[in-house]
Amino acid sequence: MTSALPLSGTQHTLRFGPYEAVIASTGASLRVLRHDGRDLIVPFDADEVRPDYRGTTLAPWPNRIIDGTYTFDGQELVAALTEPERSHALHGLLSWADFERVSGTESTGTLGATVVPQSGYPWRVRVETTYALGADGLTQTVRARNLSDRPAPFGTGPHPYVKAGPAPLDEWTLALPAASVLEVTPDRLSPVALHPVTDHDPERFDRRAPRPLGTVELDHAFTDLETDAAGTAVLRLTDPSGVGVEVTWGAECPWVQVYTGDKPDGPANPAHRNGVAVEPMTCAPDAFNAASYDYDAGLLVLEPGAEFSASWRIAAI
Repeated sequence: MTSALPLSGTQHTLRFGPYEAVIASTGASLRVLRHDGRDLIVPFDADEVRPDYRGTTLAPWPNRIIDGTYTFDGQELVAALTEPERSHALHGLLSWADFERVSGTESTGTLGATVVPQSGYPWRVRVETTYALGADGLTQTVRARNLSDRPAPFGTGPHPYVKAGPAPLDEWTLALPAASVLEVTPDRLSPVALHPVTDHDPERFDRRAPRPLGTVELDHAFTDLETDAAGTAVLRLTDPSGVGVEVTWGAECPWVQVYTGDKPDGPANPAHRNGVAVEPMTCAPDAFNAASYDYDAGLLVLEPGAEFSASWRIAAI
């Protein structure tokens, strides 16, 4: 008799030096990432239905499609409302897909799944993601190929909840290299307007110089990222003890969503503010409705047979 498969799917363990990562096949989710035994992300149990989209791979769109509705190439489409409390289509179509293992070594693993044509997204797109551990941390690369005979809208990103260290989140210091923030409605998080972080509640949103989070609540997309000569953006969270975590990504992701994990029931919920979701994104929230906004939402369009890839990295400080 075979043993039951864990609720989060097949487990893939990677190791390199002081780093260890565990990838769950459901959603190609980063379930565990540790450095010398210290958690760099908020983990979850193998035999647990993944909570809060922790560590999942977002495709063929990250973030939200408002009301699940959009028009592409003259066709009006309605995606399933997977965020019913706000009536949005949230985080794409592969978060609950069972990714198959394509290849791997002791320190790397590639998993793949296919977005199948459906009423709200009538394109076939192959998505493969590679997790690779090295001396510089864990790098995830997502590659997408349009297998359809017509252009397809596409976006991607990750959803890890990173942990700076043992102190409470309010004591962590955040350095976020973004000059603009997307204002959203407080109830449904629907996009309103793009503002400079210096003009729109700078004490809350301007984190280009490292400052403690305190009681600040964030669930916002940022853009106009300050990068190094190689086009790399660097977000850092540090703990008063001196340790921390660093998330880096390239020009393929001109947006990043930052969420401090605030729960409506507050501290009574053990998941309340226990990590910061850092989500580099190839496009803005609701990018499938890019024509509705007066800023560049970054929607990708994959021509038939075209491929696209994006990468990001998580490392210990």
